[in-house]
Amino acid sequence: MGDATVTQPEGLEAALPPPVAAETGPRVLRRLRTPRRPRFWFEILLIAVSYWTYSLVRNAVPEQRAEALRNADWIWQTEHRLGIAVEESVNHAVNSVNWLIIGMNYYYATLHFVVTLGVLVWLYRRHPGRYAATRLVLFSTTAVALVGYYLYPLAPPRLMNGGGFIDTVMVHQTWGSMASGDLKNMSNQYAAMPSMHIGWSVWCGLTIFALAAVPWVRVLGLLYPALTLVVIVATANHFWLDAVGGVLCLAFGFAVARVWCGRLPYALPRVVRAPAASRSRTSREQGRPLARDRV
Repeated sequence: MGDATVTQPEGLEAALPPPVAAETGPRVLRRLRTPRRPRFWFEILLIAVSYWTYSLVRNAVPEQRAEALRNADWIWQTEHRLGIAVEESVNHAVNSVNWLIIGMNYYYATLHFVVTLGVLVWLYRRHPGRYAATRLVLFSTTAVALVGYYLYPLAPPRLMNGGGFIDTVMVHQTWGSMASGDLKNMSNQYAAMPSMHIGWSVWCGLTIFALAAVPWVRVLGLLYPALTLVVIVATANHFWLDAVGGVLCLAFGFAVARVWCGRLPYALPRVVRAPAASRSRTSREQGRPLARDRV
């Protein structure tokens, strides 16, 4: 008797489900990319740990003073060639108005954190479906900025040799700046490129402008990064080109979020819908038929 030959019906192989291992990767990735309602405790922990890590890495970058000063001279000369080297004039003009420069010193030291956290809280409460993706933009922007601090140490204008700039915090003895006065030893003095004051403020401004419903609030959103630009220059903490670096980092952050989410964060649904199984269970527990159950 010959060996029995078992033939597999044509098309059966194609009909078989793919191996579990092959499905696991895409399924996990799809689940990670699906917007979900953020958890308050997790977000607080994530923001705290992320900012602590950012500060730790930023301040751990070697303070290469000689290279940072050479880079500052190059930036200053480049701006002269471009015809935009007016930072010193702005610095001296604003410094002559006592109340204005003191207000800008406190603005520089505080609003950078207050407004950014405020926008995150607003997103969490009013736009939970867009929160995670928009937060991803902010985190990606900050992460790539750390690379800039490491690769391109840069002295701010107020620390340039013979630059003629006024360190407004030192002159007016105002509180709060990690870059001057009693707190200067706690922060890397040569991490001026890119400017995260601009990166974060433009993120805040665009988010408010894109999502706020009240027109005057949207206008304020656009004015905030513009005023921040004036402040960072008037206080001699940044060059114009540092601001350009901050915007480029933000563009990178939006690109990361676009690739991860498949679209820009602001185009995502405002509210996260519960999974179908969860909605079904909730509706049946409450005795309400689902739409597909109705006749």
